[in-house]
Amino acid sequence: MTSRILLALLAILIAGCSALRVGYPQADVILGWRANTYFDLDADQRREFSTRLDRLLAWHRHDQLPEYASFLTTAIGKAEHGLKHEDVAWFMEGFRSRYRTIVNRGAADAADIMATLSPEQIANLQKQLEKDNRKFVSAHDIEDGVEKRKRSRLKRTINQIEDWTGNLTREQEQKVAALLDPIPLIEHLRHQDRMRRQHEFVELLKTRRAQPDFTARLQQWLLAWEQDRAAVYARLSEEVIDRRIQFFIGVEKLLTREQRQHALARLQKFSDDCKALSARSPGRAGHEDAGTAILALF
Repeated sequence: MTSRILLALLAILIAGCSALRVGYPQADVILGWRANTYFDLDADQRREFSTRLDRLLAWHRHDQLPEYASFLTTAIGKAEHGLKHEDVAWFMEGFRSRYRTIVNRGAADAADIMATLSPEQIANLQKQLEKDNRKFVSAHDIEDGVEKRKRSRLKRTINQIEDWTGNLTREQEQKVAALLDPIPLIEHLRHQDRMRRQHEFVELLKTRRAQPDFTARLQQWLLAWEQDRAAVYARLSEEVIDRRIQFFIGVEKLLTREQRQHALARLQKFSDDCKALSARSPGRAGHEDAGTAILALF
């Protein structure tokens, strides 16, 4: 729940939100709602959350949004000449690097707020995690057979590609399916690892009164995504990452000139939006990633 929120919001910022300038100013409300959903914060905790979010806003707007714009501009330059393995790997590492930056900036604030949680609030967290896990199982058809899971994955993948490129032809969809099919299905292992990480987090919260040790342990937990994974999941994750890179390269080769331009234009729009948002005066309107910096640590 913790780090997944951050990655999801980074993905929205860089790759998923079609109206960044519209959504950004509303994120303080959304993130506050999310924090309250997981922890049922009391009035004092909500005020403290808001105060720390505001403190992070100036840093993020001044330092991070311009850097995001530069990152996206560089990505466009690489993509214009056709994707190579090192380009996709560079882009993926860019996500990880920006995640680490926000964690390192916000860990102490998050730890301070978590230190105030009651046993009842931690119990509320556990109930919400159980709901999230049921949704994950349903969304990824984990309890179904392999063929149904593959069909579901293919449908999600085509929708994601078309979100960037516009409609694919039937022939392109068939070629995408052929490229995707050899990639191992590991959602059931992801599910198991999610629950392991959630258990670790709940156990970590039991030490929340022990500052500054709790802050250091929280930061380490947030950064050590791959630590203590089951051996089979660790091995297959590396394989899937490599195969996914090859998949992206293969899909790019299938696109028409118009589809490539569609994708590049969208990436350019995100870069332009980051520049425009960073130039605005800070205030209550515009909290998405500053809020992310603290909420991601929940």
